[in-house]
Amino acid sequence: MTALFCSGDAMRGGRLHHNVSAHPFLGEVRTAPHYRMYSVRDQFPALVEDPTGGIALAGEIYDVALSAIRTDFLPDEPPELELTVIELDDGRDVLAVGLRPGVLERQAGELTDITAHGGWRAYRGLPSPS
Repeated sequence: MTALFCSGDAMRGGRLHHNVSAHPFLGEVRTAPHYRMYSVRDQFPALVEDPTGGIALAGEIYDVALSAIRTDFLPDEPPELELTVIELDDGRDVLAVGLRPGVLERQAGELTDITAHGGWRAYRGLPSPS
């Protein structure tokens, strides 16, 4: 089992939550304060590490078997995203999906920086299901 950070539609109440809902929910968390978040075509969020700036972004963490990440989670991820490791604000390193290298430069017109909102739910105006 491994910790998987979700920051988009796999979070509780999201349209892809079924991909992680069978696994233990470990709580709401925040990234370390060196990430940015982009909305891709206003369809899904994408994390990008930014060592020169960024903020702590909201998400949820689940305890998921690596095989389930491979079979249940990753197949629904858009091609602009890839599996990566991020740092949480408590110093833990966890798996997450982030923007693939080069996408920010190649598809800049399709990305909106939503970092200031603090997370996908806040950007979309959705309440936290806590």
